Amino acid sequence: MEGWLFWLLVAVIFGIGEIATTGLFLGPFAVGALLAALADAVGAGTVIELAVFLVVSVILLAALRPIARAHMRQPARLRTGTAALVGRNATVLERIDNDGDVGCVRLEGEVWRARAFDDDEVIEPGTRVQVLEIRGVTAVVAK
Repeated sequence: MEGWLFWLLVAVIFGIGEIATTGLFLGPFAVGALLAALADAVGAGTVIELAVFLVVSVILLAALRPIARAHMRQPARLRTGTAALVGRNATVLERIDNDGDVGCVRLEGEVWRARAFDDDEVIEPGTRVQVLEIRGVTAVVAK
Protein backbone atom coordinates (compact mmCIF):
# COMPACT_ATOMS: atom_id res chain seq x y z
CA MET A 1 0.00 0.00 0.00
CA GLU A 2 1.27 3.45 -0.87
CA GLY A 3 2.20 5.61 2.13
CA TRP A 4 -0.03 8.52 1.13
CA LEU A 5 -2.98 6.15 0.71
CA PHE A 6 -2.39 4.78 4.22
CA TRP A 7 -2.37 8.31 5.69
CA LEU A 8 -5.44 9.24 3.71
CA LEU A 9 -7.26 6.18 5.09
CA VAL A 10 -6.17 7.12 8.62
CA ALA A 11 -7.46 10.68 8.06
CA VAL A 12 -10.84 9.37 6.86
CA ILE A 13 -11.14 7.07 9.88
CA PHE A 14 -10.32 9.93 12.27
CA GLY A 15 -12.72 12.20 10.39
CA ILE A 16 -15.57 9.71 10.67
CA GLY A 17 -14.76 9.25 14.35
CA GLU A 18 -14.89 13.02 14.87
CA ILE A 19 -18.26 13.27 13.17
CA ALA A 20 -19.59 10.44 15.31
CA THR A 21 -18.32 11.85 18.63
CA THR A 22 -18.45 15.65 18.00
CA GLY A 23 -16.00 16.26 20.83
CA LEU A 24 -13.29 17.91 18.70
CA PHE A 25 -10.75 15.34 19.80
CA LEU A 26 -10.19 13.25 16.67
CA GLY A 27 -10.40 16.16 14.20
CA PRO A 28 -6.84 17.40 14.81
CA PHE A 29 -5.54 13.89 14.23
CA ALA A 30 -7.41 13.75 10.91
CA VAL A 31 -5.73 16.99 9.83
CA GLY A 32 -2.36 15.65 10.97
CA ALA A 33 -2.90 12.50 8.91
CA LEU A 34 -3.84 14.58 5.85
CA LEU A 35 -0.63 16.59 6.16
CA ALA A 36 1.36 13.38 6.63
CA ALA A 37 -0.22 12.08 3.40
CA LEU A 38 0.87 15.30 1.69
CA ALA A 39 4.39 14.88 3.08
CA ASP A 40 4.51 11.33 1.70
CA ALA A 41 3.25 12.54 -1.67
CA VAL A 42 6.16 14.98 -1.96
CA GLY A 43 8.65 12.25 -1.09
CA ALA A 44 9.32 12.66 2.64
CA GLY A 45 10.50 9.65 4.60
CA THR A 46 8.53 7.66 7.12
CA VAL A 47 10.16 9.39 10.09
CA ILE A 48 9.25 12.83 8.73
CA GLU A 49 5.68 11.70 8.01
CA LEU A 50 5.28 10.46 11.59
CA ALA A 51 6.80 13.69 12.91
CA VAL A 52 4.42 15.80 10.77
CA PHE A 53 1.46 13.73 11.95
CA LEU A 54 2.37 14.00 15.64
CA VAL A 55 3.44 17.65 15.68
CA VAL A 56 0.45 18.93 13.70
CA SER A 57 -1.99 16.79 15.69
CA VAL A 58 -0.67 17.87 19.07
CA ILE A 59 -0.49 21.57 18.13
CA LEU A 60 -4.04 21.59 16.74
CA LEU A 61 -5.36 19.61 19.70
CA ALA A 62 -3.71 21.98 22.18
CA ALA A 63 -4.99 25.05 20.32
CA LEU A 64 -8.53 24.01 19.41
CA ARG A 65 -9.73 21.76 22.22
CA PRO A 66 -9.90 24.49 24.91
CA ILE A 67 -11.83 26.74 22.53
CA ALA A 68 -14.28 23.96 21.70
CA ARG A 69 -14.79 23.06 25.36
CA ALA A 70 -15.50 26.70 26.23
CA HIS A 71 -18.13 26.88 23.51
CA MET A 72 -19.79 23.65 24.65
CA ARG A 73 -20.15 24.98 28.22
CA GLN A 74 -21.88 28.20 27.22
CA PRO A 75 -25.62 28.33 27.78
CA ALA A 76 -27.85 29.14 24.89
CA ARG A 77 -27.82 32.89 24.40
CA LEU A 78 -30.97 33.15 22.39
CA ARG A 79 -34.19 32.44 24.22
CA THR A 80 -37.39 32.98 22.31
CA GLY A 81 -41.09 33.08 23.06
CA THR A 82 -42.19 33.16 26.66
CA ALA A 83 -38.85 31.72 27.82
CA ALA A 84 -37.27 35.07 26.90
CA LEU A 85 -39.56 36.84 29.39
CA VAL A 86 -38.49 34.84 32.44
CA GLY A 87 -36.18 36.94 34.61
CA ARG A 88 -37.39 40.25 33.17
CA ASN A 89 -38.82 43.08 35.27
CA ALA A 90 -42.43 44.16 35.01
CA THR A 91 -44.61 46.89 36.49
CA VAL A 92 -47.84 46.03 38.28
CA LEU A 93 -50.81 47.74 36.62
CA GLU A 94 -53.63 46.14 38.59
CA ARG A 95 -53.37 44.91 42.18
CA ILE A 96 -52.17 41.30 42.24
CA ASP A 97 -54.22 39.20 44.64
CA ASN A 98 -54.26 35.45 44.09
CA ASP A 99 -57.28 34.97 46.37
CA GLY A 100 -59.30 37.47 44.35
CA ASP A 101 -57.94 36.09 41.07
CA VAL A 102 -56.97 39.57 39.89
CA GLY A 103 -53.77 41.16 38.70
CA CYS A 104 -52.02 42.53 35.61
CA VAL A 105 -48.49 43.63 34.81
CA ARG A 106 -46.86 45.51 31.95
CA LEU A 107 -44.10 43.28 30.61
CA GLU A 108 -42.00 44.29 27.61
CA GLY A 109 -44.71 46.72 26.50
CA GLU A 110 -47.54 44.19 26.74
CA VAL A 111 -50.17 43.68 29.40
CA TRP A 112 -50.06 40.23 31.01
CA ARG A 113 -52.35 38.59 33.51
CA ALA A 114 -50.29 38.06 36.68
CA ARG A 115 -50.21 35.95 39.83
CA ALA A 116 -47.93 36.31 42.82
CA PHE A 117 -45.46 33.49 43.39
CA ASP A 118 -46.37 33.48 47.08
CA ASP A 119 -50.14 32.84 47.29
CA ASP A 120 -50.50 35.01 50.43
CA GLU A 121 -48.74 38.04 48.94
CA VAL A 122 -50.68 41.03 47.63
CA ILE A 123 -48.76 43.38 45.31
CA GLU A 124 -49.98 46.94 44.78
CA PRO A 125 -50.02 48.85 41.45
CA GLY A 126 -46.79 50.62 40.51
CA THR A 127 -44.59 48.00 42.17
CA ARG A 128 -41.67 46.62 40.14
CA VAL A 129 -41.67 42.82 40.10
CA GLN A 130 -39.60 40.10 38.49
CA VAL A 131 -41.10 37.42 36.26
CA LEU A 132 -40.28 33.99 37.67
CA GLU A 133 -42.31 31.86 35.30
CA ILE A 134 -44.86 32.01 32.50
CA ARG A 135 -47.81 29.63 32.89
CA GLY A 136 -49.92 29.80 29.74
CA VAL A 137 -50.98 33.46 29.50
CA THR A 138 -50.17 34.28 33.14
CA ALA A 139 -46.92 35.71 34.46
CA VAL A 140 -45.91 34.42 37.87
CA VAL A 141 -44.10 37.28 39.61
CA ALA A 142 -42.38 38.20 42.87
CA LYS A 143 -41.09 41.46 44.40
